[in-house]
Parts: sequence; structure tokens; C-alpha cells
Amino acid sequence: MTEDSTIKAQMRQLIQILAKHNHAYYVMDQPSIADSEYDQLFHQLKALEEQYPEYVQADTPTHKVGGKALTKFASVTHAVPMLSLGNVFNQEELFAFARRIEERLPNQKIQYDVELKFDGLAISLWYENGVLVRGVTRGDGETGEDITHNVKTIRNLPKVLSAEKTPVPTLLEVRGEVLIPKAGFEKLNAENEAKGEKTFANPRNAAAGSLRQLDPAVAASRPLAFYAYGIAQCEPHHGQTTMSASLEWLTQFGFTIGESHFICDTIQDVQQAYEKINAERPDLSVEIDGMVIKVDDLKQQQQLGFLSREPRWATAYKFPAVAALTTVEHIDWQVGRTGTLTPVARLNPVAVGGVTVSNVTLHNIGEIHRLDVRIGDTVSVYRSGDVGVTMNSSVSSRIQLDFQMAV
Repeated sequence: MTEDSTIKAQMRQLIQILAKHNHAYYVMDQPSIADSEYDQLFHQLKALEEQYPEYVQADTPTHKVGGKALTKFASVTHAVPMLSLGNVFNQEELFAFARRIEERLPNQKIQYDVELKFDGLAISLWYENGVLVRGVTRGDGETGEDITHNVKTIRNLPKVLSAEKTPVPTLLEVRGEVLIPKAGFEKLNAENEAKGEKTFANPRNAAAGSLRQLDPAVAASRPLAFYAYGIAQCEPHHGQTTMSASLEWLTQFGFTIGESHFICDTIQDVQQAYEKINAERPDLSVEIDGMVIKVDDLKQQQQLGFLSREPRWATAYKFPAVAALTTVEHIDWQVGRTGTLTPVARLNPVAVGGVTVSNVTLHNIGEIHRLDVRIGDTVSVYRSGDVGVTMNSSVSSRIQLDFQMAV
């Protein structure tokens, strides 16, 4: 090995070690080495780069994260549309989803890939010759916003692909979600509160708001993490035949995937996996709002094809509502853009399924009279997936209330 290649190899090794420790510290909030040891590695890399500036690599952590703030976001058309998923909410609907697949694939063995449904922001990442060149939001599925300057600040996201035994594709488009793990979110809110700054209602809002900042320094200051869930394009083809194998293939390049993952031989096994994760949900490191069920075989996915807005071979199995009790402290009136008056119940703030709820709209005066809601009522607030908040009166003499969260 020549001196030049030895120096490059040393830099690469230090970058990979620092990336691993950055992920442990910033994303998982579980430091794996002492700060002094990290500083020593960091300065070792910095010294090498100062001595050999011609070998500085694109993903070095020594460079200031982020860059110049943008004035606006550019629109990007997705080469492969980022479609939404259909939903099922109970075992009966899950089994109906499986029957539709079996009818289209008669006499074929079907296995299901079962993954966590992250409560984050879906994005698409483009790599050309192993280098991250673009990050785009899902948008409306056809067109998204270019947020490359922000995704490059995400610490667990590989900026340059390398693998010991796997050749790097000339083109790779990876789909996944950006979110803030629970530990990082709690730390972020605690720090903001200590500084007298605004706290965030939930990790998803914090992640989405971070990615839509024109100044990348804001995203760089947040404990964002990227979790891959699929490959949209790969040239040359990655050679994997199943969804589960393609996800494992991505981990060779340093991508993070969900901490729980199942391959199920029957739809009954899928139901068991769903129930297991629902029970373990509080102990997961990230917020989820259900499971994603996919036909595992990629050829079978092609056979099944798509409906107009969603694949036939996948669905989201949403978790039941998460509930908490609180009280109605006040009822205010809001004036809409058209002059319409809308009553809003101000609640004692309560955390429900990763969201802090303090306001719910009561729709109109007729609804208040019909439901007989009053200041001081104890109410049950519950959240189902990420579709909003419902509130029920828990006072025994009252009928149930059905409100939507006020924006």
C-alpha cells in the first residue's frame, strides 16, 4: 500500500469511527466513549486533513455542519412517485388485505415483511457513484422540496457510501423517514425549556420543522435521525430478491433500519407480530403509529402492482388510540378568515401518543349545547395513529363528545 492510500485509509477509518460515536451520542443519547476520547479522535482526523488537504473527504465531520442559508426551496419531481399506503385498523381488515393478495397470486407461497411504521417525515435520498447529491421531501407524492442542505446535517445518515464486500451502485435512491428518537426529543425540549425557548409538542413536528428550515444550522442543532424503509432505484440492480434482504443490504452501507422487523409466513403470524410490537411500543427508541405490512418477495410485488395512489402489496396497520385524562379549563372563540366564529376548548395540557394536546375545536354553538360540555369537565383525550385527536366526556351523566384537535 502506498503512502497516499495509507493516509486515505486512516482518514476513512477515523470518519467511520466518529460517525458511529456521533450516532450513539446525538441520536440514541447513549454515548459510547468519553468526550475526551472523542476529542482525541476528532483532532487526530483534523491534523491529518490539515497536513494532507488534498485528501479531505466529502463526509468529514471536521467541517462545519451545514452551509449558507437558502432563500427558498426548489421543487423536484420524483423519478419514481412516492405513493401513500392504504390503512387497516383491525384483524378483520388485515385478513381481507391478505385475501385480496392471495386471489391475485393463486397457489403461490406468500411471506410478509413486517416493519415499524415510523411517525416521521418521508424523504427520498439520491446517491450518485456513492455520494449523497440530493434529499427531497415526499410532498404530494409527485413533487417534493429539495432539502439537501438539511439532510446532510443528519448524523446517522451516510454521506458517502462504502462497503467492504459490496460494490457501490452508480445510482441509488433510498426512501425512508426522518424523525427524532424519544431520548433526543426529551433532551431537546429540556434544553429549550431551560433557555426559555419554545418546546415542541411531539417529535414529528420537531423533525418536520427542522427539515423545512432555510438555514441548515437549525437542522444541525437538532438530534435528527434517518431510518431507511426501501429502495426506489438502484443501478446496477442490487441483486436482492426480497424486501427484507434489500433492507439488510442497505445496512452494509451504514443505513439505519427499524429496530424491530419480522418475516411472517402467514397473516396470522403478522397479527401476532403486530400485537407484540403494540405491547412493546413504550419501550421502543422511536415513536411509531403502527406497523407496515409488505409482501416480501419483490417479483410478487411487481405482479400485484398498484392502485391509483397506493401499492396493492403493502398496507399500514394502525395502532388503536392512545388515551389520557385531562380537564376543560376554558372555552374561547376563534374568528376564521371568513368571519366564522368557532368555539375552542382550552385543556390542561396532556401528552397523548407523543403529542401534547391543549386545544380542541367544538365546531359550533349548537354542538356545545347538544353535547353539554362545560368548564371543569374531566375528559378523555385520545389519539389514533397520526390522524388527529378525539375527546370524550368522562363525566358519567354526560354523553360522549367527539372533537377534533384545534390547529
